[in-house]
Amino acid sequence: MAHDPKKANPTLIIPEAPAKITRKKKKPKEIAVVSPGNCTGCEACVPFCPVDCIEHTPRDTSDGTSVVISNVQIRFDECIGCKICVHVCERMAWDAIAMYPTEEVEQYFEIKIHEKYEDALAAYDKP
Repeated sequence: MAHDPKKANPTLIIPEAPAKITRKKKKPKEIAVVSPGNCTGCEACVPFCPVDCIEHTPRDTSDGTSVVISNVQIRFDECIGCKICVHVCERMAWDAIAMYPTEEVEQYFEIKIHEKYEDALAAYDKP
């Protein structure tokens, strides 16, 4: 059996962090979704996102509960479906990010995923 360096050291398949942040050019077939119950808020995925669409989840602390580290969330309308965050999370953290068909994400969260980044900005800028 041949030696597979990726199996011996799974960190070898973790991509390089992007040198430049880009923007969505077309609607992806799948969108990354974070499972809040699995996410530790470690931010291992954040520097690898080529479109910078991963952020901490805002927490409501009005009930007096203080959260030390909040989990992360994907800004769905900016996600390009590259799966990099999924691979980084499963190799470096807790396997808290999964890919789902865009149509299912739109239905479940009752949102519309736009074709381009500029279309998304225009939709959210409307009064």
